[in-house]
Amino acid sequence: MINNINIYNNTNLLKARLKNQQKTVKNPEPKQTLESVPVKTSILYVNDIHGKMTNMERIYSVAKQFDNTNLPNTSKLKLASGDVILGANFISNQVANNFLNWIGVSANALGNHELDVIPKRLAQLMDKANYKLLAINATVAPSSPMAGKIGKSIIEERNGQKYGIIGIAPSDMAERVKLNDSMRDIKIDDFETTMKKVQDEVNRLKNEGINKIIILSHSGFKHDKKLAQNTDGIDVILGAHTHDLVSGIEKGKNLFYSKSGEPVIITQAGKDGENVGILNLEFDNNGVITKAQNNIIKTREYNRTLTSRAAVESIIGKPEVIGTVASTVEPPKERLIENNPDGNIVVDAMRNELGTDIAILNAGNIRGHFGVGNIDSRLVNDVTPFEDKILIGKLSEKEIVDAIKVGGKSFTRTGHKPGILLLSGMKYTMTDKGELKSLTYTDKNGVEHQIDINNPGTERKFTVAMDDFFAMGGDNYLPTNDNPDFIIKKFDFDKNKLTCNYIKKLPQPMNIINDERVKIIPSES
Repeated sequence: MINNINIYNNTNLLKARLKNQQKTVKNPEPKQTLESVPVKTSILYVNDIHGKMTNMERIYSVAKQFDNTNLPNTSKLKLASGDVILGANFISNQVANNFLNWIGVSANALGNHELDVIPKRLAQLMDKANYKLLAINATVAPSSPMAGKIGKSIIEERNGQKYGIIGIAPSDMAERVKLNDSMRDIKIDDFETTMKKVQDEVNRLKNEGINKIIILSHSGFKHDKKLAQNTDGIDVILGAHTHDLVSGIEKGKNLFYSKSGEPVIITQAGKDGENVGILNLEFDNNGVITKAQNNIIKTREYNRTLTSRAAVESIIGKPEVIGTVASTVEPPKERLIENNPDGNIVVDAMRNELGTDIAILNAGNIRGHFGVGNIDSRLVNDVTPFEDKILIGKLSEKEIVDAIKVGGKSFTRTGHKPGILLLSGMKYTMTDKGELKSLTYTDKNGVEHQIDINNPGTERKFTVAMDDFFAMGGDNYLPTNDNPDFIIKKFDFDKNKLTCNYIKKLPQPMNIINDERVKIIPSES
């Protein structure tokens, strides 16, 4: 087992703009021979970008600087661990797909949001991908358009060195993807089966003489830790799905040891393309890591270049300015479990534009915020990038209360998923343990009506604006059903269209405030 851990910094990498506070796994260094010259490797990694185009443009700048940085005798790899795509809008999906081509990744793991795209459309994207989509634990129906388009692993060769790269899709895929043809065509193994398949593939690659193995895992940090400690032959796990921001290397935190005592490093770069990771490694001639340095880069430190903007706008078109923000408040630090003033604009747009009693939106829909200055259609797409269809349905008090309580469970869950519900036309108070304390409905005359949360009614029905993900039981706020009987009208557009229309009608310039319509209070115990 390798136990010595020291610190080293490489201040030359990326012109010293990287954060070099990381720890090193280090063996006592023998005299170097031709056989013992270390194999230097630098990996740029991204995960969970969630369709954020402005951050894609910034990451493009990071990747170009990575390409142009002189690292003598160092093999460079660029890899992604899934959820680069988000939502069903095919134009936005094309941007995400081209982004991976533009920055030059070799492989991307199959994440749950890649399956927001129906198989026919996803296959069209893969036909234009210069990278390989990987998921060793995915079984694709032979009749699916995606048949043959998801690999188990690839072998990348740099400077005469070979790297085995294996992908993992999330075992909770069925819970994370709304009902569509994706889940009919593509089945994902449970995690125990996944681990066995990974070990078998590692063994196969080892038998081919490949002793440097990287996992692109969209399985979550808990599963990654288990994988690291219960297998042999894995060197690095580039994780995703749980949106952890892992800086540095620390034994017991993200440095673990395999069954045979070799070091395994796990890392993740957070969410929404807010960060990029650079993992620097040295391997000995047996493929064992002897040094490692993990750097996190904030993408907002990099500019969106004219080249990257033009490339994106060649696909989506020029944005339309729809309003101006004069003042705003800080966006929530924990967007899944806090009132969200920016999200409230979106849910207000749903209610007002469709004329319903209330509107409901899960907090996970909101992936950005409106800053001071102009709001254009691209920014709206950045704030609410999912492209789900909008519906009007009728829900009872009990159905609404039960859905709010499902959101409350997020406070005690890892990653705070699926998130609380944002409402328009209703207000509620909840403890920081997720206990619903009160709920009121505000009618169209501005009068508030208390709802009995302990005995909510089933007879009275509210008209509710919602998206089809919520309506069909996505994230289990409502019972799973691909054809709910409470739907009374369907629309062929998403909430971002409603948001643009709504903002245009508001007095300009706008002031964004925190109205505390969702109030979180400390629990009594």
